Amino acid sequence: MPSDARLAGQLDPASTVLLTVECQLGVVGPDSALPELAKEARGSGALANVARLVAAAHHAGVQVLHAVAERRPDGRGASRNARLFRAAERLPVRQTTGSPAVRIADPIPVSADDLVVRRLHGLSPIAGTEVDALLRNFGCRTLVVTGVSANVAIPNAVFDAVNLGYTAVVPADAIAGVPADYTPALVRHTLALVATVTRTDDVLACWRRSPGTR
Repeated sequence: MPSDARLAGQLDPASTVLLTVECQLGVVGPDSALPELAKEARGSGALANVARLVAAAHHAGVQVLHAVAERRPDGRGASRNARLFRAAERLPVRQTTGSPAVRIADPIPVSADDLVVRRLHGLSPIAGTEVDALLRNFGCRTLVVTGVSANVAIPNAVFDAVNLGYTAVVPADAIAGVPADYTPALVRHTLALVATVTRTDDVLACWRRSPGTR
């Protein structure tokens, strides 16, 4: 774990953005298209920790972005070049634009100041979306990555953030994947090599000590 001083330096509210990844009803909600992932996100406490981080970010003046994966009803523009995409087309719950499935799931609070970035293609919440431009316009230097899944979208987000020059911070108890023992292995053997790995409580402690400055 990083020192308190190092983590506090990285999490300055004026230059930090909190990203939630695919924390939408169709993914982590009670009627999820991926019930095993939804069960793990809720049962592990990861989704509750995302909600705590978002609430604290609102209080501290940290900008929040919600990255949502969705598709048009006609499927136009959707990726089909991986097994994951083809399997998603057969799921009973579709992440269709404008449907309840693409709404941010409870208990995550959404503020009028939050931005929701929606993507129709690909695996990454960052590559091929407007997230990078938004981060630069916000003066972001540190991106806090939370949400699901540790199997695909979370590592994509972390690698993209690092490749674009941002410092990535990952509260390990605010991400989830399946099976349950995969997430700690990913964190230890992959994410810890490129990101600052920490805990929700440590991020909250830093933001409690920082006045809202954005």
